[in-house]
Amino acid sequence: MPSLVYGTTSIDYTIEYLENKTDISVTVEWLDGVNVRAPEGISEETLQQVLYKKAPWILRKWNEFSEINGDVPVKEFVSGEKFSYLGRQYRLKVFKREEAAKASLLYSQGKFMAEVPARFSSEETKEALRELFKTWYIKNGEKKLKERIELYGPKMMVTPSKSALKEQKMRWGTCTSTQAIYLNWRLVMAPMGILDYVLVHELAHIKHPNHSAEFWRFVASILPDYEQRKEWLRVNGPLLSL
Repeated sequence: MPSLVYGTTSIDYTIEYLENKTDISVTVEWLDGVNVRAPEGISEETLQQVLYKKAPWILRKWNEFSEINGDVPVKEFVSGEKFSYLGRQYRLKVFKREEAAKASLLYSQGKFMAEVPARFSSEETKEALRELFKTWYIKNGEKKLKERIELYGPKMMVTPSKSALKEQKMRWGTCTSTQAIYLNWRLVMAPMGILDYVLVHELAHIKHPNHSAEFWRFVASILPDYEQRKEWLRVNGPLLSL
């Protein structure tokens, strides 16, 4: 995926070249990230110059998404706090152990159970458990992702070359030119129907690499209520955070 470096920020984007287009247009969305449409034959130098000028607007637009639901609550990683998995809330119980050499996390009987060394400060506990939760979400989420691909792939008559959950700062999902599907690991916190929507969206790009009318008709044929799911993600996406 191409990217633009602006200051210390790397902005990933997808690009579509159109024969009859005369200018460069940019859209920014929570689901699709940054999308660029440009005339065929445009030079890379000209493209980068235009995108560099638009970078402040792109970043400002992106930051607006975090304001949709106000301030996102900061996780404290303390006993009694709730963490979402596939749309359901599960409480965390933290145990401080003198004999513990490092922090650990497991899910058991409807609860997240964590152990941390007694010597850990609150900040060290937060940092350690944040990474452990992320690892847990990715490991368990990828199992669900494979299950959902097995469900939707045959219906859509597509097969991704690869699939995985990964860190994506400005995208919910990606379908690469090699037909690999990558979803943002934070989607594992959302209800299954929302993860399904992003997956179907990306699988549809295997057949339709742009957002044409045919693309949206294809998505609607699989998920007739996709617009409601898309709106849920637009509004609640910023809350899917550790």
